[in-house]
Amino acid sequence: MSLSAVLLVGGESRRMGQDKATISFRGRPLWQHQLDLLREMEPLELFVSAQTDPPWRPDDVEFLADALPSRGPLSGIAAALSRTASDHLLSLAIDMPFMSHDYLRELFQQTRPGCGVVPMIDNRAEPMAAIYPREAHVDVIGALSGSDFSLQLLVRELIAAEKLQAIQISGQERFLFRNLNEPKDL
Repeated sequence: MSLSAVLLVGGESRRMGQDKATISFRGRPLWQHQLDLLREMEPLELFVSAQTDPPWRPDDVEFLADALPSRGPLSGIAAALSRTASDHLLSLAIDMPFMSHDYLRELFQQTRPGCGVVPMIDNRAEPMAAIYPREAHVDVIGALSGSDFSLQLLVRELIAAEKLQAIQISGQERFLFRNLNEPKDL
């Protein structure tokens, strides 16, 4: 099975007070850290999804404008699923720098034709570090045309339709999903 990857950077970083993508994390800009992590997965294609093309985007990464009107990460996932040529799409948020290549590789190994995986902490999905099957595109477009743009609702529907498999996150793995939302999180 093949894999494409999208880095989701469409947020406005209001709580952080500056663009999260350009914040220094372990000596490098967060965008560089996250793209390097995605490159380690050796994706067939690599996208960055945002409202506007970021000035830092490398030439080998394709820009995808969030589906309009922008509905947060749902719009970015929709844009990437509409363009992906692979069987599955790995989505990763810009503000999850503790995610590891080993964990993402383990997730990918649990995919199967037509079915991706979504990590779960208790009963809450982590859809910003999940692998979606290309077949989920129709469901994502349907969610965009509705009135509830919650990824949690979409994930529940995809699980019920057997397009996503829920994978429980162990206590030791929870730190991988820590977000950087405010300056104190740094």
